[in-house]
Amino acid sequence: MRKTFKTFTLAKRNMKEIVRDPLSLIFLIALPLLLEVLFYCIFHDLTPQFDMKNLAPGIVVFSQSFLTLFTGLLIATDRNTAFLTRLYVCGARSHEFIFGYTIAMIPLTLVQTVLFFIVGGIIDPSILGVGMLRCIPIALLSSILFIGLGILFGSICSEKSIGGVSSAVITGQSVLSGMWFPIEGLNPGMVTVMKCLPFKNATDVMRLALTGGGDPVKDHLVPILIVAAYAVAALVGAIFAFRSKMRSKNT
Repeated sequence: MRKTFKTFTLAKRNMKEIVRDPLSLIFLIALPLLLEVLFYCIFHDLTPQFDMKNLAPGIVVFSQSFLTLFTGLLIATDRNTAFLTRLYVCGARSHEFIFGYTIAMIPLTLVQTVLFFIVGGIIDPSILGVGMLRCIPIALLSSILFIGLGILFGSICSEKSIGGVSSAVITGQSVLSGMWFPIEGLNPGMVTVMKCLPFKNATDVMRLALTGGGDPVKDHLVPILIVAAYAVAALVGAIFAFRSKMRSKNT
């Protein structure tokens, strides 16, 4: 009970810090939303890739990649202030810190997911239904991956370098997910690499959850397990990196 209290107390504080940075919140939500509407208007007549039923799920996952930068900056900033130094002496453990930051980001994930699907549903009402509800738990899972990466990067990088490191994740989600282009013409080796990484798996399973269809194991369960494995690895890595920083601060 005491550990849970510490985690949720930290999460509450982090939520307040998030609200105090409205410019970042606008960037986190407004930019992907603009891309969703803009790319639909420009390209949906040219290729099914940009039909809203394909575009909206891809934008949801793409927007989550910005959580890596957002979370990493929050961690890196806290590391450079007396805030974490004071918390180190309260007896909280590294996983409590990590879960505190993770929980604080979950409301942002829900806002992103619901907002992008509602806007997409205004354009294409067919996506507003049971499929959208199926996408929400998948969105929560994929967001944990990006949040975990943000905490990991924020634990080991400075405020100045976190932007460059996080941009690699944003670029990876953009280029290696296949959300902007069909992958049929790519080199088979590149396609295999994309299928082994979480970016394409998260996008594909989100699209299938919205539209239905696909093999329950090959097209749903396997991608979910791949994304979950990367998410767990990111959180575990973040916990160990954060613990290492805590120990170095206390020595």
